Amino acid sequence: MTNRGVSLPRPRRAWWREGAVTATAFALCLVGGVIQLDDTLSAPRAAAYLIAVVSCAVLPLRHRAPLATMAVTTACGMLVAPLDLLLTPLIVAPAVITAYSLAVRTERRLTTAVLLTSAALLVASTALFGDLSWQDASRLGIVAAFPLVAGVLGHSAQNRRAYLAAVEERARRAEESRDSEARRRVAEERVHIARELHDLVAHQITLASAQATVADHLFDARPEQARQSLKQLVETTGNALDDLRATVGLLRQSGDADAPAEPAPGLALLPTLLESFRRAGLEVAVHEEGAARSLPPGADLTAYRIIQEALTNVTKHAGTGSARVQLAWGRDRLTITVVDDGDGVSASAAPERPPGYGLIGMRERAAALGGHLSAGRRPEGGFRVSTELPVPLAEGDAP
Repeated sequence: MTNRGVSLPRPRRAWWREGAVTATAFALCLVGGVIQLDDTLSAPRAAAYLIAVVSCAVLPLRHRAPLATMAVTTACGMLVAPLDLLLTPLIVAPAVITAYSLAVRTERRLTTAVLLTSAALLVASTALFGDLSWQDASRLGIVAAFPLVAGVLGHSAQNRRAYLAAVEERARRAEESRDSEARRRVAEERVHIARELHDLVAHQITLASAQATVADHLFDARPEQARQSLKQLVETTGNALDDLRATVGLLRQSGDADAPAEPAPGLALLPTLLESFRRAGLEVAVHEEGAARSLPPGADLTAYRIIQEALTNVTKHAGTGSARVQLAWGRDRLTITVVDDGDGVSASAAPERPPGYGLIGMRERAAALGGHLSAGRRPEGGFRVSTELPVPLAEGDAP
């Protein structure tokens, strides 16, 4: 694990680059010191070496302290005229290099003010120590322009780095967003499959348990009825296997053989569902109000599953042999109510079993469509499950 409080050594390539930049600046300073005031060339004097050494010695610090480095290099440039040297762009090369680094790492307004001040000081120091000719004025203008041009180039580099950083950040966020969306979809699909499996297993296994219980009670006294219950048990388990095979088929890979597709259950299959409960010994009465109409596939499946789960809970937990299902078709809503008169004690349900996810799954299904589900005991006894699902408006109804 990296300790961020300790500064790590700079890469070897960075040290070579810094050495090359410093050596180049030192050579330029000495070349600038060769040029004399009368435009002749001579060997660099000690003053030229002094300015070159001091101004280049602070160059490696321009990355960490650009303002201080700019102040030192500007001060060295101001000493050129008092030491009888000629102020040229070459002798102030360290100041130009520092101006670029300052523009890259500092806010634009501060950089502009510092560079303008530095250029003004360089020109003023020369003007104070001698008479200026037109030739000197043009030379000083070039000297003052070099740090400013370096600052413009530094700002361009800063803008480009900021643009590239923004592009990388957007790409990173887009990648994280895609990963998050993929995880969210996987989680939703996992919950959807778990809910479907719960509804299928709870319904079919509950019916199979009830039919097996009936066959066990009638085996000696009424063998024909017991045999009929066993036939129904075989049919129920076969249907359970078919439903499980169709649901687990959703987990197939894209290259697997296609499984036979069957339409999703809906209210059109409600009579078949109720008949399966009646064969298991639960008498179900159905009452319908309003004009029934077709539902979207999602709402149709949700209505079917809620009725299926509610009646399964009656078979498992209510301890009664009857239940009532009411479908109330409203203008823009379908209200489904399932009630029973049981005492909450079922012989087929073991008391030590943990609570299931039936009510949770029904609430999730209703909420996914923008509906609402309520469940609880009735004051007069029994249990009541009621849900409201939004449905499309009937033809002729204004929104």
